[in-house]
Amino acid sequence: MDWKSQLRYKYAMATMTEKLIAANLLFFILTFVFRTLGFLFNSESNFFIDWLVFDKEPYELLFKPWSIVSYAFMHSGFLHILFNMILLYFSGRFFLDFFSPKRMLNYYFLGAISGALMFMLSYNLFPAFQGVGKSYLIGASASVMAILVGIATKAPNLSMRFFLIGNVKLWHIASVFVVLDVIQIPLGNAGGHLAHLGGALLGYFYTKQLDKGNDIGAGFEKFMDGIINYFSSIGSKKPKMKTVHKNKKNKKSNSSKNNIKKDEKQKKVDEILDKISKNGYDSLSKEEKDFLFNAGKDM
Repeated sequence: MDWKSQLRYKYAMATMTEKLIAANLLFFILTFVFRTLGFLFNSESNFFIDWLVFDKEPYELLFKPWSIVSYAFMHSGFLHILFNMILLYFSGRFFLDFFSPKRMLNYYFLGAISGALMFMLSYNLFPAFQGVGKSYLIGASASVMAILVGIATKAPNLSMRFFLIGNVKLWHIASVFVVLDVIQIPLGNAGGHLAHLGGALLGYFYTKQLDKGNDIGAGFEKFMDGIINYFSSIGSKKPKMKTVHKNKKNKKSNSSKNNIKKDEKQKKVDEILDKISKNGYDSLSKEEKDFLFNAGKDM
């Protein structure tokens, strides 16, 4: 495999939980990279953060519609991202035992949207927030809460080993986080705690609707598939080239045949990786899994 296929192979083999954690870590690193650039160029603002965080003002959403989900990959500090990623890792492991990777994406993004809307509505409706200056939302907590509460609603009696406490049932853990968010609203970071509750509500409602046979994230999933397919089609387009046939010696002929075999093998690897990215690893046949495994040993 070439280096591009090696990266695609490793990406395809990663779980959705690992992919989401990697995306959060990437955005966290970029935040500090752009902060350093801002310092070097004596800039007072960090445009990277400004363009990706979610603002409480509704008109800001018109100019930055992507911010309703992009804020869920941003974090304010090391402890902030550490805590969120630990919770995402443990809750995500259980989640993928019951739901598909695509559905996990639905919970993550819809949880972010629900949290952002709860944040915006609260700051514009409740008298307690009148006169508050500029305020924005940042962090993956609403998305993580959607996943945690979602799986706790699906399998409440499953146990998670929680640090030094030992085995604790999922619904106990989810309930503690929800209660803590409710009682901490008057104590500080009210917008963040309200957003967490928005994500938790989405996780509970989504799972309950799935139990009734209604997938409220089906439309969002189709939308995301359309975007992925669009960019995949752009990346797969190759310039047309004229093929010139010439008589060559046997050595060159054999070399050409070997190159053709390598190209065919690479093409098949790419097709399998595309299939994994769209439908998951379990969608592969035994022959495709064996082929990918053998190709992976040549990396």
